[in-house]
Amino acid sequence: MLCLAIFLEELHSSFSIFAFPASDFSSQILQRTSIMTDWTECMNYGIHIAREAREAILHAFRIKKAVMLKSSPADLVTETDQRVEKMLISAIHEKYPLHKFIGEESVAAGEQLILTDSPTWIIDPIDGTTNFVHRFPFVAISIAFTVKKQTEFGIVYSCVEDRLYSAQRGRGAFCNDIPITTSGQEDITKSLLVTEIGSERDELALSIMTSNLHRLLEIPIHGIRAVGTAAVDMCLIATGGADAYYHIGMHCWDIAASALIVCEAGGVVIDTNGSEFDMMARRVIAASSSSVAHRISQVIRAFPCQRDDELHAPPPKKSTIDHTTDSNKVHKTGSGQRRL
Repeated sequence: MLCLAIFLEELHSSFSIFAFPASDFSSQILQRTSIMTDWTECMNYGIHIAREAREAILHAFRIKKAVMLKSSPADLVTETDQRVEKMLISAIHEKYPLHKFIGEESVAAGEQLILTDSPTWIIDPIDGTTNFVHRFPFVAISIAFTVKKQTEFGIVYSCVEDRLYSAQRGRGAFCNDIPITTSGQEDITKSLLVTEIGSERDELALSIMTSNLHRLLEIPIHGIRAVGTAAVDMCLIATGGADAYYHIGMHCWDIAASALIVCEAGGVVIDTNGSEFDMMARRVIAASSSSVAHRISQVIRAFPCQRDDELHAPPPKKSTIDHTTDSNKVHKTGSGQRRL
């Protein structure tokens, strides 16, 4: 009996090293779960619903579009944007009811943008709405997934091109399941750059944007292109089709997915001031190498932008703009370029 008592006492002591206060139990379990969780199932589901959303976008690509204005006449949204976002969020919520969402059109409708530690889907249903309105064939679905404010995977589907870009943290980047890498270019004078003008039209923003173009072309560089969708722009860096991308004024839903894709393809993503990338700051440089990224940061300036997590957008308003199509032609009664 004495031996049994000693054994039980030693057994109790051996387990005591694992004890922790009851109040810390749930937080430690959540932390361990987050570390150990493989988000591949979520990513595969994201790809599945992106393919379904693409079909809806392609169906609407050539038909009549009711266009609304958001923050300015250059900031457009269509019923398809809103419908596709609702479709994506509804499908995800049904499968993962505890997950949170940040959606471009939801924020535009007045929802507050808050990125928490919870599993969160960041969605842009149509990145390149102005392209979509004009049938310019570069429109994309962008889906990012974050946990503890860290992006775990990103999906960008360039719908008309039928190019599906994807990346999972630590597992590389792919286009249509084929591994992709950046060009690796380290010489700015041999680089092709990509940027966007966006919807900013005030005098200061226009002055800084044109000055940035002038300064970069003076270096000199090979050239500057604009595709009309930030998500696809950055994926071009990931594939080596261009060597660097910079932008001021875009939003987190435009670049959350593609920023991870660039990094997993071997690229570099930083703030335009050369500091660490912050997806809420609305400033980004993505490049094939650190040397190219930081060279650009030394040349360009940023105009003031309100952070995404400080935005409180009013609901979109109906406009008189109406883009319709017949069998051959797009007829437009208004113009403008949406911010990405």
